[in-house]
Amino acid sequence: MKFLLNIIVVILVTFIFSSCNPADFTPEEESGADGNIMFDYPPFDLSKVVVIEPLGAMIGNHVTPIDHQYYMALDHMLQDAAQTIVDVYSPASGTVTQIQHMSSLPGDEAIQIDDYRIVIEHTSTISSVYIHLDTLSEKIAAVAPLPGEYASVNVAVGAGETIGYYSGTIDYNVVDEDIVLTGFVNPDSYQAEPWKIHIPDPFDYFHEPIRSQLIEKCLRTAEPVGGKIDYDIDGKLIGSWFKENTNGYAGLGQENYWVGHLSVVYHNVDPEHVIVSLGSYKNQPLQFGVKSNSPDPADVSVATGQILYELVDYDYYDGDVRWDRESLVKGLKLRNSDFVQGVVLFQLIEDRKLKVEIFPDTSAAGVGTFTENAMIYVR
Repeated sequence: MKFLLNIIVVILVTFIFSSCNPADFTPEEESGADGNIMFDYPPFDLSKVVVIEPLGAMIGNHVTPIDHQYYMALDHMLQDAAQTIVDVYSPASGTVTQIQHMSSLPGDEAIQIDDYRIVIEHTSTISSVYIHLDTLSEKIAAVAPLPGEYASVNVAVGAGETIGYYSGTIDYNVVDEDIVLTGFVNPDSYQAEPWKIHIPDPFDYFHEPIRSQLIEKCLRTAEPVGGKIDYDIDGKLIGSWFKENTNGYAGLGQENYWVGHLSVVYHNVDPEHVIVSLGSYKNQPLQFGVKSNSPDPADVSVATGQILYELVDYDYYDGDVRWDRESLVKGLKLRNSDFVQGVVLFQLIEDRKLKVEIFPDTSAAGVGTFTENAMIYVR
């Protein structure tokens, strides 16, 4: 639990950049050079947003790269501070088509919540998705379902219209069904969440100056600045995997669907750093750095044979200074701890079949080769 809390705290900062409200923007043309709709308004009141964490984070039971960004409000780290209420806007005209009144989060011990997930369809293929709105605007609340229920609705909203409010943190992404991510070698593995293969960098859908303001508040500096979630390379270790015969991303049950998930990908803020994300390490979903940060999983193939990663904790640095977690720093880098938490063995036995065995609480010196406890993962 301490490890998970440290990861969560890492993404919280309290420095704010100046920005504008929707009223400060003049609507431009409805489509960009590629023909896709472009957004004339930010999704939130950016003057009250501290920082944006890009797509692709892996935290706790979010074992595979997360398909939404996080927008942290002004007072998110300040204890005993009055809650900052942030207006939520529709970035373009559209129709609210889905409302889910969320009452709990899945897990071995369900966490009780009371907030909303809503979908706004801007075109037949492009949507905005918000998760964890605290309250909805009056006209949307009028058709919202009861706690724990879902409703298909039809509520027109205008560009820049306030659709609700949040405090703390909210999730946001864009779904564009005209885009199919190339970094998922088997899209059928994601039938449980079919939108996942259509998640672009949301920043690409906003006109200036909004796009630059979003980038300014984002922890990531590498392209794509808004983050990415698809890392698979066919025949290579890199990417996301699922334990054989566990229904891909769906898993074997909603309460712990992530147990069979595995990702070996780059960190969403520091993409030079390799992260091993495990659905079950000593019966917990956890994320680790790799001692020596090598070999690069994009170089590991069937021909490589067995490889060993020593699993370590990691921290964030601004140059040679450990990040104080109280200021927004661009260009953060990860550094690994020297203390080895455990070992994982990998061997690609086919292009889309991976042999895996985890050895907790040991180092490379204590591990030889696979045992009868080895598992098979597939794309």
